[in-house]
Amino acid sequence: MTAPSPDAGTPPTAATAVRLDLPDGRPVTHRDVAANGARFHVAEVGEGPLVLLLHGFPQFWWTWRHQLTALADAGYRAVAMDLRGVGGSDRTPRGYDPANLALDITGVVRSLGEPDAALVGHDLGGYLAWTAAVMRPKLVRRLVVSSMPHPRRWRSAMLADFGQTRASSHIWGFQRPFIPERQLVADDGALVGQLIRDWSGPRFQEDGADEEALAVYRRAMCIPSTAHCSIEPYRWMMRSMARPDGLQFNRRMKRPVRVPTLHLHGSLDPVMRTRSAAGSGEYVEAPYRWRLFDGLGHFPHEEDPVAFSTELVNWLGDPEPDR
Repeated sequence: MTAPSPDAGTPPTAATAVRLDLPDGRPVTHRDVAANGARFHVAEVGEGPLVLLLHGFPQFWWTWRHQLTALADAGYRAVAMDLRGVGGSDRTPRGYDPANLALDITGVVRSLGEPDAALVGHDLGGYLAWTAAVMRPKLVRRLVVSSMPHPRRWRSAMLADFGQTRASSHIWGFQRPFIPERQLVADDGALVGQLIRDWSGPRFQEDGADEEALAVYRRAMCIPSTAHCSIEPYRWMMRSMARPDGLQFNRRMKRPVRVPTLHLHGSLDPVMRTRSAAGSGEYVEAPYRWRLFDGLGHFPHEEDPVAFSTELVNWLGDPEPDR
């Protein structure tokens, strides 16, 4: 069962828009866990070593619906969380800088009663997964990042690469007050569906975007305060570049990642250029594997879930991932 299509005039609630079943009908456990001073919604399937999945913009936990099933079948405890301010998690007035958001993630690992986790992050979730691996390395067993370079590579690309700056025009647009929030929820979240279409590869577009899935994302964005909270991390990332807190974070991220890392990217990603993401391995002092999905865009885990899940499960099961 999925959420109903957006209905004008009726703001959705987290209970109806977020606590969804998996497409194959497999039982999924929804619950709330406390971490880092807030409450976080998680969706859980399977038993075994913990794999924690972190969504990006403009999505929520449901983006990992295919991988949850694949990981559970492979013998993992697969948990997808809603980041602070999104989905069924708390919408706090502050706390959207990456250091605090990373502590949300490692706090959830602890609250789930696990000694560590393999982190899998896409887009903003990938940015935070990189950060968590640096800040709390003992809690990160392995790292998988999709469609996002290392934070230092991201920063340098945004400042020095005109092509990347142009590709990330939406992030610059987020710096305006009030207007981005209104645009995201206008016409029952129509912009959310348009962004996912535009950022996907041609194969996904030619086959026809899954309108039912797009309706799910649109409805989740229209939960009150979600639009504002979902873009606050991007406001911090841009506005802090020349501020002491941003400079301190950038220096902190000089510390290398010391856990095995799998870096996945779509060759036709129009939001995060391949040249921006490639080279992130220079910040990893551990086995690092780069995998480029030919013909895919910004959402490889949804555009070709079988290929993505196969790569993910095989790598997680490899006892000696090579460089």
